[in-house]
Amino acid sequence: MYKKLLALSLVSASLLCGCGNYNTIDDMMSEAENSSSTAESKSPLELETPTAITEPTTDTTPVEDVTVSSDGDTVDLTQLSPSMVYAQVYDMTYNPDRYTGKTIIAKGQFTYYQDPNTQNEYFAVLISDAAACCSQGIEFVLDGDYTYPDDYPALDETITVTGTYNSYKEEYNTYVQLLNAKIIS
Repeated sequence: MYKKLLALSLVSASLLCGCGNYNTIDDMMSEAENSSSTAESKSPLELETPTAITEPTTDTTPVEDVTVSSDGDTVDLTQLSPSMVYAQVYDMTYNPDRYTGKTIIAKGQFTYYQDPNTQNEYFAVLISDAAACCSQGIEFVLDGDYTYPDDYPALDETITVTGTYNSYKEEYNTYVQLLNAKIIS
């Protein structure tokens, strides 16, 4: 019984701590009570009604073409809103074949990792969503002979990087990277 209660508590806590909503339980309960008591005290005619009905848009542009340049070979993530860039990077991660060989331009925080077992160094631009609670990284490999930390920005510095999209496998995982990359700002 104790294990079930503990498991239920952990699941409940994780649901309450998800991306985007930082209200406390008391705030949410108070808000719900206020909205229901306000609605109950009004007659149906006094309740708010929409003033205008908007028609759905008829834009049929495929999502994958929204960020691709007119030449079809460049994906500029710097031109997207934080929510859209996060979604685009997610798509790039899970559909790597769509982007292989395209030039990618990305802006985010510089990050670095050195694998303690292999001593391999990994450099990435970390892109956050609109709420800054979730992030995804795109690894990049600079074109030329560079040494960390001398030739790289400071950790967490905002950078813009461009390079050729590539994916590769290590063990059971597929990773994405920008080859022949350049830090342009």
